[in-house]
Amino acid sequence: MSERHSTRDLAREFLTYIQVEKGLSRNTLQNYARDVRRLQVWASEKGKQIDRLQRKDLREWIASMSREGLAPSSVARAVSAARSLFKFLMLDRHVQRDPTEDLHTPQKSSRLPKFLTEEEMERLLRAPDINSDLGVRDRAMLELMYAAGLRVSELCGLKVADVDLDTAIVSCFGKGSKQRRIPIGKSAVHWLQRYIAVRDRPGSNNPVLFLNRGRALSRQLAWRIIKTHAAKAEMPNISPHTLRHSFGTHLMQHGADSRSVQALLGHSDISTTEIYTHITDLHMRKAYDRFHPRARVAGKGK
Repeated sequence: MSERHSTRDLAREFLTYIQVEKGLSRNTLQNYARDVRRLQVWASEKGKQIDRLQRKDLREWIASMSREGLAPSSVARAVSAARSLFKFLMLDRHVQRDPTEDLHTPQKSSRLPKFLTEEEMERLLRAPDINSDLGVRDRAMLELMYAAGLRVSELCGLKVADVDLDTAIVSCFGKGSKQRRIPIGKSAVHWLQRYIAVRDRPGSNNPVLFLNRGRALSRQLAWRIIKTHAAKAEMPNISPHTLRHSFGTHLMQHGADSRSVQALLGHSDISTTEIYTHITDLHMRKAYDRFHPRARVAGKGK
């Protein structure tokens, strides 16, 4: 077997292993595949096999990604994939030592996630032209993503049967195929009712909720739809995840506890949810500094 085929087979065995053993979502598996492929290409360019890489080789790989301008968070994710790969290779006895031990990576960016203000969110929701069927569909999409804090992959995977408008509950499968049930408000229910009325016309028998020309809406198209309406609302630099961040942030700003927000967002670790505490703390700090009469007055006298 050639060196190239051997490397490809090891990568394929690894991806099959994590799919079966960890039950990861399709998106996570795609990320693992992309990051392992990045390592494969680099190793091939250096004339090396993955199972022969040493720690110094991986340090050089990390440095090359940084030189290419890859974000620290993306580098860290790629290194995390490499760690998982070598743990598998150790388990399957393809390697004797794990070269990722004590491997340092660039610190992830400490920037807080981008979110919209409530006024900006209202502008985005009003951007679609609701005089057209597509506009009604897009309004329902935006309303639901904001009402339930959905990832774009979760939105695209929803079936009509997953939405119970009588009880105002949406059931979706998140990362690791974990199901969660999320309550939604009257606005989202209203726009879903309007969308389903134009969606359920003769000949529409696709079980998927959001369609484009009779076919399931893809993540890429959903992304483009959101970007189009964001540009119309004069907020071009947002992504589908911005709506999810806005959902979490606005809940916390209005007094929701972090455990409830964790459950609604489907976070497995509370520390992931607590980023919204930092956002709301910053929000309150800015409000205090702006409006409290003595926020900027140094203490004088006794």
